[in-house]
Amino acid sequence: MGIMFTRLFSSVFGNKEARILVLGLDNAGKTTILYRLQMGEVVSTIPTIGFNVETLQYNNIKFQVWDMGGQTSIRPYWRCYFPNTQAIIYVVDSSDTDRLVIAKDEFHAILEEEELKGAVVLVFANKQDLPGALDDASVTEALELHKIKNRQWAIFKTSAIKGEGLFEGLDWLSNTLKSGGG
Repeated sequence: MGIMFTRLFSSVFGNKEARILVLGLDNAGKTTILYRLQMGEVVSTIPTIGFNVETLQYNNIKFQVWDMGGQTSIRPYWRCYFPNTQAIIYVVDSSDTDRLVIAKDEFHAILEEEELKGAVVLVFANKQDLPGALDDASVTEALELHKIKNRQWAIFKTSAIKGEGLFEGLDWLSNTLKSGGG
């Protein structure tokens, strides 16, 4: 899987640098997704206090992924990392229906940030493997994605644990960034 990730981005970006923020509420699966992509396997994680940053070098590519902690007390600090961001991967726990309104409010607050006006948005409707998980159409409705008119966005059903949907989402993201979307 790591080799697939390498080939995907080396064939798409060439010498381009891409700074990507991975955001979402706590326990959405952000860190699991990051390390699944980097190592091709599920790694045991603990709640992220602060951030994880991984710089992935592929040939002439510098791909910076910032995984930000999602606890309530940490969210105000996300904005410190907004400058020079080309893309946001917003991770939603599709099975946590009680907190979808909070996820929506945080998501739309991010979209209003001046420093992220040009950022492309990829939404991962994560934890599709859990019982009661909402499908991508239901998450789209809950997050009010139809209100996004001024930027490119897409949503993909994912399961970080099973590795499903992640590369399809990244394929869309890489094509969008390659075509100048971010």
